[in-house]
Order: sequence, then structure tokens, then C-alpha cells
Amino acid sequence: MAIMKAKDAKAMKTEDRMKRLAEFRLELAKLKGSSAVGASIKEPGKVKELKKAIARILTVENEDKKIKPKGGKEK
Repeated sequence: MAIMKAKDAKAMKTEDRMKRLAEFRLELAKLKGSSAVGASIKEPGKVKELKKAIARILTVENEDKKIKPKGGKEK
């Protein structure tokens, strides 16, 4: 039921990952907002999956930054 796997995130370009990240964050905010109002969520497990997908994308982004530093010399 994984929304996004790490290998899928690694295969994407940075721009595409950032778009997906924004989409996931927006969807998570909507789910949290409806939950806070008191509405029942149809898929309660989706919140956890969205959080994991966001974390995967951010992890891949951080790994890319460490591998490919912008300007400057590698240490």
C-alpha cells in the first residue's frame, strides 16, 4: 500500500520530487484539517503513508545534496 517507494523517488528528477512533495503535503494538510474538524477519515492509514512518503522524498533529496554539492569543493 506504499504511496511511494524509495527507489521510485530516486528515479525521479529533483523537480518532479519537489512537485510530488508539495502534493503529498497538501493532501496531508487536508486530511489533518478534516480530522481536526471532527469528520471521520475514510482511510485512516493514509495519514501514516503520506508521512512516510514525505520522509522518503526528503531523505532522497538530502542524499543527493551530500553526493552532489552545489559549487565549492568536496571534502
